[in-house]
Amino acid sequence: MTSTIDIQNGDLTDERVLRLLADHLDDMFATSPAESVHALDVSALAASGVTFWTIADGDDVLGCVALKELDPEHGELKSMRTDAAARGRGLGARLLEHVLAESRRRGYRRLSLETGSQDFFAPARALYAKYGFRETGPFGDYALDPHSVFMTLELA
Repeated sequence: MTSTIDIQNGDLTDERVLRLLADHLDDMFATSPAESVHALDVSALAASGVTFWTIADGDDVLGCVALKELDPEHGELKSMRTDAAARGRGLGARLLEHVLAESRRRGYRRLSLETGSQDFFAPARALYAKYGFRETGPFGDYALDPHSVFMTLELA
């Protein structure tokens, strides 16, 4: 049987998606102080200005990502997560490529993100750097925080 990896708009009422998001938040709070956790909960992911996608293999939801519009030329990558059992399959790269394509389609000139500074987040930081993201200072409503790494990619 051939697997078909598919990225589509995420259903924030789907139990599989809710489990993935709960795991994401659990990991964020386990690795960072509460005041340094900037992950979006379900209600924030459903807000206007945020687009949420999942990546699935058949009926298995394996990951998710969101894109938040900060202004008409600047987007923020949010809630990027691959299920622990599915890591190492290139799904994070597929999700990131999807958001990059959508950001360019929308005409964004810049895409930024906040991630953790702890070792747990090193694979994510390496993936972002591989795609050209560079460390920068805080953007949007963020403040300087030793538990956060801010990265941006110029798309123009």
